[in-house]
Amino acid sequence: MRRVALGLIKVYRYAISPLMANHCRFYPSCSCYAQEAIEQHGLLKGSLLSARRLSRCHPWNPGGYDPVPPASDNPSSQMANKP
Repeated sequence: MRRVALGLIKVYRYAISPLMANHCRFYPSCSCYAQEAIEQHGLLKGSLLSARRLSRCHPWNPGGYDPVPPASDNPSSQMANKP
């Protein structure tokens, strides 16, 4: 499922996003953020982080630099992320 989600993000970034004007408030862009979040945190947590980021994308938010939070160093969470 992770590969499917990452594939859909890539399709959006290369096929749909160029057709729209550049209005991104954040760096990295929301699609880059979603890709990094899913790669670092897995599909479930990465999707939740991405949804939270998208919810902040509105005219009243100043935007700016907003990196993906680092993965937890908790050994139990590292075991959950192993393939």
